[in-house]
Amino acid sequence: MKIATFNVNSIRQRLPIVNDWLSQQRPDVLCLQETKVQDHQFPLEAFAESAYRVTYKGMKSYNGVAVFSLEKPTVSRFGLDDGPESDEPRMAHVKIDGVDIINTYIPQGYLIDSPKYPYKLEWFKRLRRYFEKNLQADKPVIWLGDMNVAPEPIDVHHPEKHEDHPCYHVDARLAYRDVVQWGFTDVFRHKYPDVQQFTFWDYRFRAGQKSAMEANLGWRIDHMMVTQPLLTSLKAVGVDMAPRMREKASDHTVLWADFDI
Repeated sequence: MKIATFNVNSIRQRLPIVNDWLSQQRPDVLCLQETKVQDHQFPLEAFAESAYRVTYKGMKSYNGVAVFSLEKPTVSRFGLDDGPESDEPRMAHVKIDGVDIINTYIPQGYLIDSPKYPYKLEWFKRLRRYFEKNLQADKPVIWLGDMNVAPEPIDVHHPEKHEDHPCYHVDARLAYRDVVQWGFTDVFRHKYPDVQQFTFWDYRFRAGQKSAMEANLGWRIDHMMVTQPLLTSLKAVGVDMAPRMREKASDHTVLWADFDI
């Protein structure tokens, strides 16, 4: 099974990039975040000739998740199952070929002194409770998506400058770590313990005359976590830089992994 995650930052803006990646790479599953489209406007017609089934939940202008899969999911649900429906476009839970896949777009947090930051921290606690209630760590589970956390100093450029950033602040990293400790392993860091590889480069950030992408000043905030039954079958993992190099690219790129299942 080849599975990938990609924050598209608007599915309608990235249709050529997504369609080309699906046709060229042929993953079994592609999980998208930040689709930014209401359900009745999701561009299904753009994928009509592909072999993929699409499971999605969205809203106007922001958030939104989608799962493209060659097999029809046997489970399909949205949200954390403990609160407002407004959370639904942030999480999709599907089951494909016996594997539970949790696709999340974690709140960014805005600023650490804003109400959005404690909401982010609480979201991680709620997600941990969701795993405890609905899943088992000794079964095959994949948790992936835009986590909006750089877990370690190696995962962000100039970490000493970002200690008060909501995606690197110590409280966010601890909240994220608590969810990981439910029973997950980071597949990229498992394969490449000492490699600095980013998945996000801010459009707005510049280093002199260079963009963040040109200067490789980025963040690793897109992750894929698996439970032990899947870790033992992990064959390969990588970050595909090509989508980020395209014209009209998302500010994120694709993280993928291949499992012998």
